[in-house]
Amino acid sequence: MNIAVIGTGYVGLVTGACFSEFGVHVTCVDRDEDKIERLERGEIPIYEPGLDDIVARNVKSGRLSFTIDTVEAIDQSLVIFIAVGTPAAADGSTDLRYIETVAREIGKGIESYKVIVTKSTVPVGTSDRVRVCIQEELDARGVSIRFSLASNPEFLREGAAIGDFMRPDRVVIGTEGDDDQALAIIKDLYRPLYLNETPFVETNIHTAELSKYASNAFLATKVSFINELSMLCESVGGDVQAIARVMGLDRRIGKKFLHAGPGFGGSCFPKDTQSAAFFARELGHEFEIVEASIRVNERQRLRMIDKVVSALDGEAEGKTVAVLGLSFKPETDDIREAPALDIIRGLMERGARVQAYDPAAMAAAGEALPGLILCKDVYEALTNADVMTIVTEWNEFRMLDLARAKELMAEPRMVDMRNIYDAERIAAEGFLYIGVGR
Repeated sequence: MNIAVIGTGYVGLVTGACFSEFGVHVTCVDRDEDKIERLERGEIPIYEPGLDDIVARNVKSGRLSFTIDTVEAIDQSLVIFIAVGTPAAADGSTDLRYIETVAREIGKGIESYKVIVTKSTVPVGTSDRVRVCIQEELDARGVSIRFSLASNPEFLREGAAIGDFMRPDRVVIGTEGDDDQALAIIKDLYRPLYLNETPFVETNIHTAELSKYASNAFLATKVSFINELSMLCESVGGDVQAIARVMGLDRRIGKKFLHAGPGFGGSCFPKDTQSAAFFARELGHEFEIVEASIRVNERQRLRMIDKVVSALDGEAEGKTVAVLGLSFKPETDDIREAPALDIIRGLMERGARVQAYDPAAMAAAGEALPGLILCKDVYEALTNADVMTIVTEWNEFRMLDLARAKELMAEPRMVDMRNIYDAERIAAEGFLYIGVGR
């Protein structure tokens, strides 16, 4: 089977590469000619462990190719995945201009039956809009061509996307009415997973569209919930990690996403919670739990800034802060909505000098934060620092040479926003230690 994936961002590139690994012939399409040329040279524009090997292997085998020619890719493919960006607008709604542009390109280009699958995270009803756009273009051409629409939301975690695609918790397929043909075609694409007994959820298209928002909003709420508890723990002398363990051992709750810290970031949780809240308001409802999780997340970043200032005896002006970790999570170079960016901005506004290190996100952070001092490694970042701040829990930050760090720093102080160190051990090394919720 031949498929086209329109959009070579995070979702599109991972989706196309992994389908080609299944033996499917995949054409990845993007309007950015420079990006396509880089991909054809084997240059991967995102940091995702294992993706470069899969791309190289399948390009060599002829199963994966890249092009800017949308019309040709559509013509050669039975299934077309839409995986373009759906950025958040200023009011929290989802900007669907790229989705609509692709839909119109499909309407202008299709000559035979196609299954058009929305992979991007979109509000409920987007597939209806895609149908309207395609049909308008077909009517303008004066032709009648049957096509099917489906929603197949992605549930990929940055840093673990390959495993998530190859060994997913579930595959959600939403189709219109009784469109058994489209359902059968999409299930055939996923046949290797079906044979491995991956759970498949077959539903209507609106339910599939809503399922991604439901999942991400719930996980974001878990993060905000444990961060609320961390504040209570600090007030009463409790230990949020012990509480998280108590909660996580309850099988009805589960232990994942119960890690207190600087709050959630990335390309999904912030955008999806805002979009879910906006969508609910448009329907006349108040998605109160999600609204609260957004407010808590914003407040948590301010609390982290206060922790650093407190470690500096209440005055950040003229002090040097070492920030370890810039990406929103480990194993990615993605700084979109990363807590580190807001924290650094807040410290700079208070007059601090910030020097930072991250294994993957240095270039992006340097562009986003003029005035940030980028360092070649952890210990350069710690040199002459008045406080060490761990914002992202990269593995290489978990076993620092504390004796060397103490010798390099102006003052031995640590603000551990991810609680990766034992407070007593750090204190025994002569450091002032401040964690989260303990």
